Amino acid sequence: MGKILKSYFFWTYQRGSFHYDVMVTLILVFIFATPHMWNYGDKPRRDAGVSGPMQVVGDGGNGLIVTVQAKDVWVDTNASEWTVRRALHQAIEPVTGDAVAVTRWETVDDAEGKPVVWKVWAHR
Repeated sequence: MGKILKSYFFWTYQRGSFHYDVMVTLILVFIFATPHMWNYGDKPRRDAGVSGPMQVVGDGGNGLIVTVQAKDVWVDTNASEWTVRRALHQAIEPVTGDAVAVTRWETVDDAEGKPVVWKVWAHR
């Protein structure tokens, strides 16, 4: 039994043999069965599909001003500063990449006081 396990570990069987087919079958079972048994934590990003256009304008040097539609930012305007900063970073990441830091922001509101767009200042 030890010799068989050692041969499986070092993959010493010839292609087409019984033990080779067993190893390939075990690998395929692992690949297709484990996602149903374990939660790997890989969920689709909710900001993966930006619904509105974004406008990116240079702010001189390495700075950017990004205008984001309010429906693309998943945060309440009364949330904490850290929460707002993180939500804005996630909203602009598809356009700017991960290597930017959000420095400040402001909202442009409609007549009812609801935000229409967010203006986000970011730098590299």
